[in-house]
Amino acid sequence: MNATQWLLFILIVQVIHFLGTYKLYVKAGRKAWEAAIPVYNAIVLMKIINRPTWWTVLLFIPIINLLMFPIIWVETIRSFGRNSLWETWVVILTLGFYIYYVNYALDVKYIENRSLHPTTATGEWVSSIAFAVIAATLVHTYFIQPYVIPTPSLERTLRVGDLLFVSKFHYGARTPMTTIAAPMVHDTLPIIKTKSYLNKPQLPYFRLPGFTKVDRNDIVVFSWPADTVRQFFKKEAGVRKPIDKKSNYVKRCVGIPGDSLEIIDGYVYINGKQLELPDRAKPQYDYTIYSSKGVSSKLLQEIGVMDFQRKYLSGPINQTQFDAVRKYLLGTERVDNGKIALYTKASGIPLKVIQSQRLALTEETPRARVAALTDEMVAQLRQDSSIDSVVRQVDEKGVAGYNNFPQNPMYPWNYDQMGPIYIPAKGATVPLDLKSLPLYKKIITEYEGNTLSVSGNQIKINGEVADSYTFKQDYYWMMGDNRDHSEDSRAWGYVPEDHIVGTPIFIWLSVDNFNEGILNWKPRWDRIFTTVNGEGEPVSYFKYFLIALVAYFVGSWLWKKRKAKA
Repeated sequence: MNATQWLLFILIVQVIHFLGTYKLYVKAGRKAWEAAIPVYNAIVLMKIINRPTWWTVLLFIPIINLLMFPIIWVETIRSFGRNSLWETWVVILTLGFYIYYVNYALDVKYIENRSLHPTTATGEWVSSIAFAVIAATLVHTYFIQPYVIPTPSLERTLRVGDLLFVSKFHYGARTPMTTIAAPMVHDTLPIIKTKSYLNKPQLPYFRLPGFTKVDRNDIVVFSWPADTVRQFFKKEAGVRKPIDKKSNYVKRCVGIPGDSLEIIDGYVYINGKQLELPDRAKPQYDYTIYSSKGVSSKLLQEIGVMDFQRKYLSGPINQTQFDAVRKYLLGTERVDNGKIALYTKASGIPLKVIQSQRLALTEETPRARVAALTDEMVAQLRQDSSIDSVVRQVDEKGVAGYNNFPQNPMYPWNYDQMGPIYIPAKGATVPLDLKSLPLYKKIITEYEGNTLSVSGNQIKINGEVADSYTFKQDYYWMMGDNRDHSEDSRAWGYVPEDHIVGTPIFIWLSVDNFNEGILNWKPRWDRIFTTVNGEGEPVSYFKYFLIALVAYFVGSWLWKKRKAKA
């Protein structure tokens, strides 16, 4: 919706409010015209229903107002003696229009000093829950949002199973653009698995003031620009989603507006210089590990490598045995001598399963293995006498990779060799021709809402011939620290400023086996209650939290005991 449409919408809402309540305003000792003045009418209404004036602010905060409107409807009719349970439900189910019936058809009397306390335990409970939801939604939408790392794109900087608090106030909270949505859920309602929002009406993009801007090397949560999935991790027909309902991704910002970025042999260069990552960053690259004696799984696990395959050889197995190991398998195949090869992740098949099913398994120890390694892991392997060599895998320059930005044969780029690429800054102008157009086409059409057509060598934007383009907002380049296992800007390009959500600040829980069910979770005690940013190795503040918690409960008990004796 544009500004004109919003003004028209607000005008219609004010007319509906005036026609449905002006008689009630008069019965409450106010003037009829007071029901017609935007904002002022809400302030007066708060006085009529005997509620704080600051509630007016909540009526104009997107998403929060959806929770406040039903409360205001109920409070309005109760201020005129309509207290029955059925009327409470009717005014909610009719979206407040029952007030019209009260306004025109009933001879009601204003109750000036009515009790604001619920008359039943159920009413008390409902009131408490309602305002708890409102408070939680306010915090979740505008200040701090919980988030979980579901994929290994930032391993080992942020790990699968890290549960985070993401700050929205660092960069300034992005106010909701989707006006009608369920509180405290993202794009899908839990349990019933249906869409949690309506596509229209939409508010224009707006961001509250923050105290910092997205900087190079920041870890950033953002709305996935290429998202067309109805549910995350569910393959089905694509859908168009509002910006603030696109799936949330978390990556490291390696390029900011105005940068010239190039990727050479997998390393990022900014404005001609290799990017220096902060000391807490632990980038990983794929290496081939060679050993004439065989590269053992035990050795890899001892140094913390978790991203490699294991291969077990088995004789014939029955259906019961196969069903027992099925959930651990990546695949199977028949090999020589009637053997069956079972492929698993690094965690392998648990010993207790092998023993309980009486399986005769032999793990193959290959001479060459591919694994994602940090610099520290590489150094440890090269110091091990059983390892012959550790060689990083690098794609050649000029060989096009699969699904690489900008998905055009003129740019035969891959994850290890890209660029140079200009990261657009708001107000900057770039020359536009058939060579540069693929780099900026999505920005021009999808992110900045222009029409684009090409006829021969001629480019038209919004029907006019164009040989340059001026950007309307800032853009960023995001990449995962797990360089060879991250779908990021190398696949789908720039991240617009209006897609930025916030930055992770705190890990409040971290568990191994996160995607294998809660019964298999194993806490990573050294990561619980650690900060995401900062210098040096993260320090867990969990023990200090436990000490403070115990001190609080002991102090409360002593205080209550002393008060009882007084």
